[in-house]
Amino acid sequence: QVQLVESGGGLVQAGGSLRLSCAASGISFFTNVMDWYRQAPGKQRELVATITSGGRTNYADSVKGRFTISRENAKKMVWLQMNGLKPEDTAVYYCHTIRGQDYWGQGTQVTVSS
Repeated sequence: QVQLVESGGGLVQAGGSLRLSCAASGISFFTNVMDWYRQAPGKQRELVATITSGGRTNYADSVKGRFTISRENAKKMVWLQMNGLKPEDTAVYYCHTIRGQDYWGQGTQVTVSS
């Protein structure tokens, strides 16, 4: 059974930093592309960052230069380092992967105060 468990969210002031973690189990992690998505109240879920098994990354324009996605295959972990946080980054952040079907974590709340 595939499980993705996020942690690390919280309340932070604008300009601050947070590091989100995603622990994966039940999958051959090293072959999977891993993503972070977010969903703000009243908005659609959006892709924030992607990392391939080989470490190639891609980011949404809104977070380029501020967020960094990374992974460690041996530990089946993915992280999202978020610096220079803005109020518009406030959302529930989800870890995601596809292995025949979509798998999502339960989400972790990030709130950025102005």
